[in-house]
Amino acid sequence: MKCISYSMTLTALSLMLSVGRANAEPVVFDHNWKEQGFLKLWSNQYGFNNKRLEVSSDGTVSLIWRPLEVSERSAQFASWNWEVREGVKATDLSSKGGDDRNLAIYFVFVDAETARSLTSNTARKLLRNPNTKALVYVWGGAHSRGSVLPSPYHPKLKMHLLRESGTGDFAESVDFRADFKAAFKTVPETLVGIGISADSDDTGGRILASIDTLILR
Repeated sequence: MKCISYSMTLTALSLMLSVGRANAEPVVFDHNWKEQGFLKLWSNQYGFNNKRLEVSSDGTVSLIWRPLEVSERSAQFASWNWEVREGVKATDLSSKGGDDRNLAIYFVFVDAETARSLTSNTARKLLRNPNTKALVYVWGGAHSRGSVLPSPYHPKLKMHLLRESGTGDFAESVDFRADFKAAFKTVPETLVGIGISADSDDTGGRILASIDTLILR
């Protein structure tokens, strides 16, 4: 009876978790996202449409940033759909100044003490904090799918290549804990923000892309 009861408890727990994940609301793309330009007047174009984000990059580069509410900071998984209708050629993502990519999604983590004292909504300032680490999921680059690369711009940003350079429409699902341990050899602490970028300034290429149904669980 104990074995049956234990098995039933695990089954019930699994069902509860799966229902909770299925009912998670997508992150809304609205005025709460702020653009962080890297070069003056070289900004991408973003179309905010509730559950869908349209991205256009034409020889430009920038990032949009959204700080997370306290209730969102314990997320351990994320999923989304993304589409690239036109993209840049494959580049070496480890090379500063030559690392264009179609899309990148940044999930930014800090220690609990930094999270409690966090007051800045500026992504660039947060990335200068020595306690900041980020998982960057990338579509693009001349590397094999599944590669984990250090960013040439920041020692505590690790890029996970989910899709090689090209076009298409795909659904993704990621596990922060597993990917963080693979990248940093430790467990993640507090998720405090999300960034999204497209980068075509080095190759002078053009990107037409979108992201929709971004869910944190």
